Amino acid sequence: MTGPVDAPEPDETAPAHPVTGIDDLVHQRVRLGILTIAHEARRVEFGFLRTQLELTAGNLSQHLGVLETAGLVEVEKGYAGRRGRTWITLTAAGNAALAEEIARLKQLIARVETTNGQ
Repeated sequence: MTGPVDAPEPDETAPAHPVTGIDDLVHQRVRLGILTIAHEARRVEFGFLRTQLELTAGNLSQHLGVLETAGLVEVEKGYAGRRGRTWITLTAAGNAALAEEIARLKQLIARVETTNGQ
């Protein structure tokens, strides 16, 4: 039976672990879903987001408010025929935040896959 593997000695010159760059605002499951779907769709309707993420309207509204306040999404209200609609689009800052989050996650995955081969 083998014991636990000791962590390497800290290297003060090494870059910080990728997890330190994860943005809690973006990384939260629902908000990451909103950003990802909005990125894929370019412009997404509130009801579609609600259905895809399996949320209540109130819960989705709260998360959209957080993202809008942070400048990561724009929320546009209007009409499709006689029905009120709300559309969500990613801002340039939202695109950048999502890209950074994905890059950090890829770094974490690479570290895990590298250590799994040992």
